[in-house]
Amino acid sequence: MKTNIFYLFLISVAFFSCKTQSDIAYFQDLENKYDQGIAIDTLLNYESKIIPDDILSIYVSAEDPNAVAMFNLPAISYLQAGDTEISGTPKLQTYLVDKYGYINYPQLGKIQVAGLTTRQLETTIKKEIEAYVKSPLVTVNTLNSKIVVLGEVNKPGVLKIESERVSILDAIGMAEDLTIYGERKNVLLVREKNGKKEFCRFDLTDPAIFSSPYYYLQKNDVIYVEPNKAKKATAKYGSDKQFNITITSTIISAVSTIAALFIAIFK
Repeated sequence: MKTNIFYLFLISVAFFSCKTQSDIAYFQDLENKYDQGIAIDTLLNYESKIIPDDILSIYVSAEDPNAVAMFNLPAISYLQAGDTEISGTPKLQTYLVDKYGYINYPQLGKIQVAGLTTRQLETTIKKEIEAYVKSPLVTVNTLNSKIVVLGEVNKPGVLKIESERVSILDAIGMAEDLTIYGERKNVLLVREKNGKKEFCRFDLTDPAIFSSPYYYLQKNDVIYVEPNKAKKATAKYGSDKQFNITITSTIISAVSTIAALFIAIFK
């Protein structure tokens, strides 16, 4: 009899463990649902584009620095309040992409940059400068790339993006993952494109996320992780009461399941 009770307890624990895993595990049944070859193609084809209001750093170098000096904005140094001397390393000036997608570039004039990748802009500027300088090297970086992660994550806030390609999983990682109360099957992405809002819902438990056209994020995207049903149901209580309610609910559910198993076996 004691052995039967012990086995019933193990079955109950296994039952609840499986249920919990199905609620929180990412990319379930990945091997059966997803073709890894397609995933690799998707990763290789994505590149971030320059958009209005981007702040760009553009630097041109060559064997003869004097030959390319006219294609670089002069470096500037800042004098802090109360200082009598200028100190620190001079900083290169930057370019703000206007609302029409243009920047004003030294010697070359207005250049349309919106819609280009940073690599494409490097190539465009290099071709123009090659008429004046032999073998110039052009480096372009976006300095103000950011995304926002809100809701049931461990570290919500504005995240600075330094990579050319950032996925929704990267963003979740930078936000230190979802909390246990995060709804993994209904993560919202808000994106502004051409003055209009786009919305996409992600199911993090479904490996199909890897082939979504929204898998890679764009600058200024907003990710919102809504609370799950358990968190919503206890939202009106304090944190201590929420904990007590969760524990009580778990115990009641466990007892109910064990009782049902007893009835089924010893009926």
